[in-house]
Amino acid sequence: MEYEVLLTWDEEAQVWVAVNDDIPIALNSASLDELVERVKLATPEILEMNGKPHEGMTLHFKAERVAVAA
Repeated sequence: MEYEVLLTWDEEAQVWVAVNDDIPIALNSASLDELVERVKLATPEILEMNGKPHEGMTLHFKAERVAVAA
């Protein structure tokens, strides 16, 4: 199974946020690299807790950082 995880920058909170409704997962971190690692570690456990197979899963990450005009 393939999952696309959206990574977005929350300007107000100053953190990156990872979201995927199919897993389901919602995590945040100040570091993009740390967030990706957290998602990789947490996803198999979350899928298992929800009765979904995690063997052979593939994660794709899509990062967005939108600048807010002053």
